[in-house]
Amino acid sequence: MTVHFIGAGPGAADLLTVRAVRLLAASPVCVYAGTYLDAAVLAHCPADATLIDSAGLSLDEITGHLVAAHAAGRDVARLCSGDPSLYSAVAEQARRLDRAGVPWDVTPGVPAYAAAAAILGRELTVPEVAQTVILTRTQAASTAMPGAESLDRLAATGATLVLHLAIRRAGELAERLAHHYGPDCPVAVVSRASQPDQLVLRGTLADIGEQVESAGLRQAAVIIVGPALAAEGFADSHLYGTRIARRRSTDAVVTDLGDEIIR
Repeated sequence: MTVHFIGAGPGAADLLTVRAVRLLAASPVCVYAGTYLDAAVLAHCPADATLIDSAGLSLDEITGHLVAAHAAGRDVARLCSGDPSLYSAVAEQARRLDRAGVPWDVTPGVPAYAAAAAILGRELTVPEVAQTVILTRTQAASTAMPGAESLDRLAATGATLVLHLAIRRAGELAERLAHHYGPDCPVAVVSRASQPDQLVLRGTLADIGEQVESAGLRQAAVIIVGPALAAEGFADSHLYGTRIARRRSTDAVVTDLGDEIIR
């Protein structure tokens, strides 16, 4: 039997992939992140499925449920919010499953930052404005950040910055980032993207902290910082410009050949 780590996306049940829905429907056990996922997502599970909310469980307790299901000959859908490749603890769980001899696989999902960008109607990589997106988090009462990945060092690049797990420190972080991007740099905060209670805040590094505080946001939000959020009058992509120029050149050659044939 197999443990399927499945990206549940940002929350909307219809943003699950076709593969994810198929695996959910075929798994008699589902371990899910109840803090972020709701009944609409779990509705894809069999009616008689064993549902286990991982909120409040330790990593070893979660692994215990996965190993027990495998021993009982039952596939498990391990639902992760967003995409399993980001802040999902898949690495720690997979390491334990390997030690226990339990097979596993991963099905990707829509990451929260992608859902947030879609809601904002913004591309995070705009020609000649920003061509790099940095996905990161900050450290408070949590796992230490690697020394080379300090927020100041990352912000110094001027890239579009996406902060996960940082909403409780929005004001403090905005002040730090203003030293690199400037206080007027556009910022967007998207809470519970794609869910019925989603909330979008738009502002600058000078005022976003106050907005977050007034809204009372404490979790399930991403912060996006960078000039790409408000870019206007930017250049067209060179890729498409080159294609157009090449096509026009080819058309001109064909026209010349046609004129020769006519003559």
